[in-house]
Formats: sequence, C-alpha cells, structure tokens
Amino acid sequence: MQTKLFDKNGKESGTVELGKKIFDQKINKALLWETINVLMNNRRMGQASTKTKAEVHGGGKKPWRQKGIGWARHGSPRSPIWRGGGVTFGPKPRDYRTPIPKKKKMGALLASLSAKAQENKILVIEDIILDTPKTKNFVQILKDIKIDNTRTLVAVDAMQKNILMASRNVPNVQLKRADDINCYDVLSAEYVLITKKGLEKLEQRCAAKK
Repeated sequence: MQTKLFDKNGKESGTVELGKKIFDQKINKALLWETINVLMNNRRMGQASTKTKAEVHGGGKKPWRQKGIGWARHGSPRSPIWRGGGVTFGPKPRDYRTPIPKKKKMGALLASLSAKAQENKILVIEDIILDTPKTKNFVQILKDIKIDNTRTLVAVDAMQKNILMASRNVPNVQLKRADDINCYDVLSAEYVLITKKGLEKLEQRCAAKK
C-alpha cells in the first residue's frame, strides 16, 4: 500500500510505502464505536455539584414555634422545600472515566488508520521545518498539499515550538505527536498528514504494543 510523499515545501516528490501491519488491518466497527465512546466519556469533567440539606449554611434556629399560629410545622429553613434550602438527589462531582484494555485501544487505532488508508487520506511529508513561528508559512505548506480547507490531523515525531505556535490559530488543524494520536483523532479528521519520522515513531509504537 502506497501513498503520496511531499517534500519540506509541500511539493509532491513521490510515493512512500505504508506498512500492512498498521494500514491494512480489518476495520472492526464495533471496536471503534466502543473505544470512541470510552474516549469521549473520559473527557467529561463531572464537576456539577449541589448542596444537600446538611451542607446548606444557616438554619440552626427553628423558624417559628411548633403549634398555635396555624402555619405548617418546620424545623429548619435548610429543608429542600424552602428557597435557598438543600437540593434533594442533586448532582455531585463524579468520575466518568471508563477503563479500556490497551489492546483494544491499539486495535481501534489500527482500524482507524486502515480506514483512512483505504480512502487515500493518509499523506506523508518529509518534514515540517519553520524558521519562524508564522502561521502563514504553515498554512502555505497545507495549501501546496491542497488540504488547507479541510479538517487535518498533523502527526509529528516531536513537538517543536515554531510548529506549535504557527498551527494553533489555524482552524480545523490538530497538531499531535505520533505517539499520542488515537482512533478518535484519526476518524474526526478528513486527512492525516504525518511526517516521515512521525511515521517511523508510529510504526515503532504499534509494533511494541501489539
């Protein structure tokens, strides 16, 4: 399986071979669905919080006497039926994190990369080198490759300051290390642009964890 190879300036310079062990695997849709759901759940913060009757400030004194005035009997204004009182069965901070086996995560990543490879949406660039952190220089590379107006995942071998600063204001572009990408990153992008060294890092990562 081959894909287009671009030079440092974004000009097409040939083709590069994509390893079958990574880019030619069975696409398990059920595994992808399960893994993406877990990844999205793990992003939830779960910080919504309300106070119970015991946590509301005040209410140490009985509002009025028990009998004789024709009003309902109340022991504390912290009761949930009072304005400013506690909340019954309200939300509390919780952890939505769901564990998932490493083999499943890796299987889902390989399935997503294989799906993109079948669609010819995996592109390889020799390297991305920016002397200055200018956004226009980074965008020009994407324009030369003709992916400047599409949602793109850019995978590099190591995070460089100039590339990070130049890409952070570009809409629809996500910059990540090849060691850190997951199936959701791959499938949520239209194209995956990966540097040659990033491709080597990805191959090493997949070979070590299979």
